[in-house]
This record gives sequence, structure tokens and C-alpha cells, in this order.
Amino acid sequence: MAEIKKKRMATTSLAGCFGCHMSLLDIDERLIDLLQYVEFDRSPLNDLKVFTHRCDIGFVEGGCCNEENVHTLREFRKNCDVLVAVGQCAIMGGLPVMRNAIMHSDDPLKECLEEAYIDSPYTRNETQGIPSDPVLPLLLDKVYACYEVVKIDYQIPGCPPSGDVLFQTLTALILGKPEDLPGELIRYD
Repeated sequence: MAEIKKKRMATTSLAGCFGCHMSLLDIDERLIDLLQYVEFDRSPLNDLKVFTHRCDIGFVEGGCCNEENVHTLREFRKNCDVLVAVGQCAIMGGLPVMRNAIMHSDDPLKECLEEAYIDSPYTRNETQGIPSDPVLPLLLDKVYACYEVVKIDYQIPGCPPSGDVLFQTLTALILGKPEDLPGELIRYD
């Protein structure tokens, strides 16, 4: 990479499996080279839980299934110049969106919780209760993709996208040339 000003980057995981962050680690030794051009702010990679500065780039994996996810995503949009939805969960809800298929009643959230905690043949719940502790984030009526909550600038498909795809995308964003990404790199047929 040419001589450029160091970019500030933040990452987070919402309702997903953390696989996209694992792919970020799959950049392997190139991550060390990347650190010459990127400084991580709020991220599980450095265990910072709040923004310390405004960020140039934000990577978000996972969709929104509870109020905490929505709050985190809105904070990312507010604090990042460019926001990238990484992976299928962020782009379309991924596996968590399967909850949205339970729409057979007037209260699909209740039906989903009853299936998970009471009616499932694989659940042992002798109290027949559904967790309702006030410290638990409020579940949303359905799972939302990130673009349904905030403006997303770029999307990187995959479940998860490879380390190569993340490295090339980051490189293009750092250089300010996202249009240089080859279509075959981010197209999944």
C-alpha cells in the first residue's frame, strides 16, 4: 500500500455467530501489515466497548433481534463515516431471521418464545417459564437486517466472507477506492 494516513476502524457483532470476526482474523499475517494503516477503536478485537474517537470505517456483523442490537447499530452509524454490513446475518438476517417465519398467531414473538422455552421436545423447563429478567434486552417483533435500521454504505456477502475478501475490501476502503473491488470477489452465485 502507498503512504496514507492511518484510518480508524470499529467492529461489532450483533445477532450472529461471530464468524465474520473469525474471518477478519483469517487475514493472518496480513493483519500485521494492515495495522500500519488501521487503528482499531471499539471492537471485540481489542476489547474496547465504547467509541473513543470518530471512525472512518465500521464493520458490523449480525442482524438486529433485540433493542441492544438496534442501539449498537445506531451508535455505529453515528460514529462511523463508512458503515459496512459484513456477512449474511447483517445483510439479510442470516439464520436468526428464521424466527420471522413464525407468523401463525397474533403474537409471533410469544409463539417463538414458547416454542424455544416450553414446547420444544429438546427443552427441559420444569417451571414452564419464559425468561423475563429486566436485565435481558427487549426482543424485537422480528429480526431485522442492518439496512432496515440504518443506512449501510457497503455489503460484503458470505457466511462468513473469507479473510481474503475482507482484506481486499479493507484495502480498497483504506485507499479510498472501493470501486476497485473486482465483482467476482464479492459475488456469490
